[in-house]
Amino acid sequence: MKDYGTLSQAINKLKLEEGYEEDFNLLDEKIELKSKDETFGVEEFEVDKVLRFEGMSNPDDNAILYAITTSNNHKGVLVDGYGISSGQISKKMMDKLDLKDHRPLK
Repeated sequence: MKDYGTLSQAINKLKLEEGYEEDFNLLDEKIELKSKDETFGVEEFEVDKVLRFEGMSNPDDNAILYAITTSNNHKGVLVDGYGISSGQISKKMMDKLDLKDHRPLK
């Protein structure tokens, strides 16, 4: 398993070394690519990697980093909090991003 280090190091490695150049935002039922003014429903993207980060001293530092590829081949990252800090999303999106979904944590 590759060591991605901290959250910021992981984002840099995914962007610079693995081609995940875009930044996605999480909406209720879609992800958004503001730079291209596009949105993607749950059936229009795949989660390639899931990286989980836990703050050493502050639970507010907990985050999940997703490496995502869209159906039209945009590759990017999505950062979301988990636990108390996670956002409100639809059940379909929750299922798509579920950590237990037969996808190994990297």
